[in-house]
Amino acid sequence: MSVRHTTAMAFLVPGGLLLLGTAVLLNTSIVPLTTTAVHFGYVAAFATGLLLAWRFHSTRVFFILLTLVLAEQALAFFSGPNPLSSIVGHNAFAAVSLLIPFNFLAFSLAQERGFTAPSVASRLLLILLESVFVAVISRPGQVGVLHLLAPAWLSRHSLLWLRIPVPALALALAGFLIFALRYLRYKKPVEAGSFWSLMAAVLALHNDGVGRVPSAYLASGAVILLVAVVETSYQMAYHDELTTLPARRAFNEVIAGLETQYAIAIVDVDHFKRFNDTYGHETGDDVLRMVARHLAGVGGGGKPFRCGGEEFSIVFPGKCAEEALESLEDLRQTIEQSSFTVRNSLDRRSQPRGSDRRKRPPRKGGKYSSSGSEQVSVTVSIGVAESSTRNRDVDQVIRAADRALYCAKESGRNRVEVDDRKRAASSGGP
Repeated sequence: MSVRHTTAMAFLVPGGLLLLGTAVLLNTSIVPLTTTAVHFGYVAAFATGLLLAWRFHSTRVFFILLTLVLAEQALAFFSGPNPLSSIVGHNAFAAVSLLIPFNFLAFSLAQERGFTAPSVASRLLLILLESVFVAVISRPGQVGVLHLLAPAWLSRHSLLWLRIPVPALALALAGFLIFALRYLRYKKPVEAGSFWSLMAAVLALHNDGVGRVPSAYLASGAVILLVAVVETSYQMAYHDELTTLPARRAFNEVIAGLETQYAIAIVDVDHFKRFNDTYGHETGDDVLRMVARHLAGVGGGGKPFRCGGEEFSIVFPGKCAEEALESLEDLRQTIEQSSFTVRNSLDRRSQPRGSDRRKRPPRKGGKYSSSGSEQVSVTVSIGVAESSTRNRDVDQVIRAADRALYCAKESGRNRVEVDDRKRAASSGGP
């Protein structure tokens, strides 16, 4: 399965699937959704979502859920069961339609600082001001709000057909685009959850915002965000945040389920401490990300993990060491041949004041490009071992792979060594 396909599936499932399921249930008679059942699901979804968001310190999800609850309550209070049956209802509906996507974006783009007093106070102040705004424009006698929230060329009939005012719809579309782009960049479940939850809110508004159908859509939006919080917690526990590779806990679960035949490789970045001390921790992190990207594409059915520091592991289920060797050698060569550029600005900070920082010679093994950045070589050493009569236990296989890695380091680095201590593959110097 390609990386693009995996990313698309993670974006669509479970958020898109949950919303699709809600739409199917509401528009078919497969499982009748009574008003009582929808109300119970609505209360359970929002109560659980708010509780989990608070427990996992996600102010973003907490205040989005609070926005949806208050939006529906405002529509029910100011307009009754049919928001579009009166001028007051129109005004409240237009304001709420605009504020929902606005709050999705405002709370999502704000920096997550947990439930600290300043963070909570600023968000509560925003919601308070919005509540006052909705209350003011929803007073009887306010007749000009629709002209402010919808273009003049739209007739009242067109607005009723669209349900949602055009500016609010445009803001929602901007929200969809931003959440999709943020998900592609950060791969965070909350980004995908925000996308589908906003879609659920738009569908609720399209169905007048109050009643059985809107409540069902809003409840599905709450469930989507609830699942996103759980997925985020899982991702933090099982995935390394820096490299996005599965972490030590995921590695331990995988090796616990290995069968009789498998190979395990230990990958270590050569001279990483010296590199880190020379160029700085930020550049060291960039090196780890670069290496991790190549490990994610390892062939032979290998599953990469970051086990700590500059050390990675690759598990080859159902493979012997010789079968994994070709993929590991390809990986080693790919990393060695990859161009890694260190911005010269990082180096200049380590020079004493008064020195000519523009004429600093490159370090050993590095070259300056025409832009003044230093080109450096990053290599890895790899040790691989397989399950056998000698290494029956997985811990024994890992120790054997460690021995092979030590042999690769002692033999000059930038090479792959197998447990039998015979040189499986090598390159030039370190």
